[in-house]
Amino acid sequence: MEEDKVVAFFQYLNFDGVDLPLPDSYEVDMADKEADSGGETEAGTVQRDVVRTGVVTISVSFSVTQKWLRLLTGYKQQEKIRVGFFDPETASVRQTEMYVEGFKAKLKKDTSYKGLWIVSFTLKEL
Repeated sequence: MEEDKVVAFFQYLNFDGVDLPLPDSYEVDMADKEADSGGETEAGTVQRDVVRTGVVTISVSFSVTQKWLRLLTGYKQQEKIRVGFFDPETASVRQTEMYVEGFKAKLKKDTSYKGLWIVSFTLKEL
């Protein structure tokens, strides 16, 4: 007797309480922010003045209809967005404030629904 298999839709991104569609690609980068006072010493060793650790940058792309293109374009114009994102480091959803950078929209295919669009951008943590 086979068990019923339930495939749940996994939520990677949420902007201001709105669940975004499943992305085509999703890449999370965590980097440290260093002060200008760090660098190489006269002895040739590296001195790091880490101001903040684990600052998140997310590169993402979607295949969306014109409705989602319009919504995503609106987010790019906001100064900051409350973002819920899947954090691969903890395998759970984390909340932070971010902004959109490098927004690109490309028509992939013209359809009766006003097109299928490839939208890509980078989210940067504030």
